[in-house]
Amino acid sequence: MQETQTPDIPTRQIRAAHTASTVTVYQAYSPALGLPAARDGRFPPAWKRERMTWIKPSFLWMMYRCGWATKEGQETVLAVEISREGFDGALAQACLSHYAPRVHTDRADWKRTLSRSPVRVQWDPERDPHLNPLPYRSLQLGLSGPASRAYADEWTVAIRDVTPLVREIHSLLRAGDTGAARALLPVETPYPSGPLPHLDA
Repeated sequence: MQETQTPDIPTRQIRAAHTASTVTVYQAYSPALGLPAARDGRFPPAWKRERMTWIKPSFLWMMYRCGWATKEGQETVLAVEISREGFDGALAQACLSHYAPRVHTDRADWKRTLSRSPVRVQWDPERDPHLNPLPYRSLQLGLSGPASRAYADEWTVAIRDVTPLVREIHSLLRAGDTGAARALLPVETPYPSGPLPHLDA
């Protein structure tokens, strides 16, 4: 069932759990990788720092992506608290993963910018607790090369295994208790990034 939405939410807006110095993003991994990361509070050597990794400030978008921690290789959901300095720096050097006429002079301009940036941005439909798409978008931030390494080894402040919370919320939703499930969701408020015209936001 599609839920009624607040009409004044911008189409593209970063919403996240954040403090004065950190912002929380979500990722899902196999237990073999996710559990050691949560135990040690840092990504283990097996975490491939040379590959692009996608981080998501939206808990519910992560649930859509990992199927409430039921998809193979995504059974462990991590809440990764990173420095706002690192997050803001990534946003500043990011490029949209797709061509946008409002942002780029032409496709060649977009391709040049994309080739220089280690950070990608996608705006995907936000989800309600039943994982239906909403009329506004949620940020996905793709990190590669130096940005991926900095995320793993410099920006990360804490890593928590939130899989038990994921299962509890999912169980309540399956039982039809949307209100109780919603009460357990992480509180995500607009992130004070300011306008991001290079990201069409």
